[in-house]
Amino acid sequence: MSRHSRLQRQVLSLFRELLRAGRGKPGAEARVRAEFRKHACLPRSDVLRIEYLYRRGQRQLQLLRSGHAKAMGAFVRLRGPAEDVGGAGAPGILSDSSHGPRSPHDRTGAAETRPDGR
Repeated sequence: MSRHSRLQRQVLSLFRELLRAGRGKPGAEARVRAEFRKHACLPRSDVLRIEYLYRRGQRQLQLLRSGHAKAMGAFVRLRGPAEDVGGAGAPGILSDSSHGPRSPHDRTGAAETRPDGR
C-alpha cells in the first residue's frame, strides 16, 4: 500500500479528532461517521472539494470542542404531502404559487397593486 498524502493524513486526523470530541455527546459519533462515509467516494483528484469539506470539518470540530455543544444533530428534509403531489419547496417555505405573504415587488421589480387599487 502506498503512503498517504499530506491531505489524506490531515483528513484522517480530523476524523479521529471529531470522534474524540464527540464522545459523550448524543448523535455525534454516528453523524461524524455518516458524513465521512457519504464523502468517501470523492475522487482523490477533487482536491478543491476535499479541502472545502476539510475546512468545514475543522469548523465543526471547533464547535464540538466548545463548551456550548451538548449534542450533534442534523437537519432532515421530510417529504410532506405537498411535495409528493406538486413538488413544493422545503417545509415552512411558501412556494411562488402559494397565496401567502409576498414581497411588495413581483419578479419584474414593479410594485404590487393592492386589491383596493393603491
